[in-house]
Amino acid sequence: MKSRGKIIIIPLGELDFYQINKLAANLSMAFSSGVDILQGIDLPDEAENQERGQFYSTVILAKLELMRQNQTEKILGITEEDLYVPTLPFVYGEADPQSGCAIVSFYRLRQEFFGLPEDEKQIYKRMLKEAIHQVGHLHKLSACNNPRCVMYRSGSMLDTDSKAEKFCDICRRRLVRRGA
Repeated sequence: MKSRGKIIIIPLGELDFYQINKLAANLSMAFSSGVDILQGIDLPDEAENQERGQFYSTVILAKLELMRQNQTEKILGITEEDLYVPTLPFVYGEADPQSGCAIVSFYRLRQEFFGLPEDEKQIYKRMLKEAIHQVGHLHKLSACNNPRCVMYRSGSMLDTDSKAEKFCDICRRRLVRRGA
């Protein structure tokens, strides 16, 4: 598969850089692309909805777009904060293919969110799947109907845990064909 342009990871807030480095390496393999990690930044104050106790992901995407250096870069913001869009109670992440920016949150991927013991391996698998999924959207892939494909839409943690960390054959061919 040919190179798809560079992926830029931007940590938003305090994050475990071991996990971010590991994520960068796996994204590089998944997309046959270079991946850079920028210095972390704070979430924009205007994205915070204190009433909901969440951050509006679309506002964050607009801020990330300002950091994009060129049209071939794909920006991926990573945060620990809970995200939402007005039409949904929460989102695991959001992508805007037009701007080339996406965001993923660890918040609802954590076992502790469900009252279970911490499991760093499980959260990493979930984060990787959601990151690949969102960057896939940046390459203009849509949601897939195959529940094992990483592009399958996760409506629940069971969906995320059940899908693979890779593209199905159909999505892989679409990605290659787009050469994005």
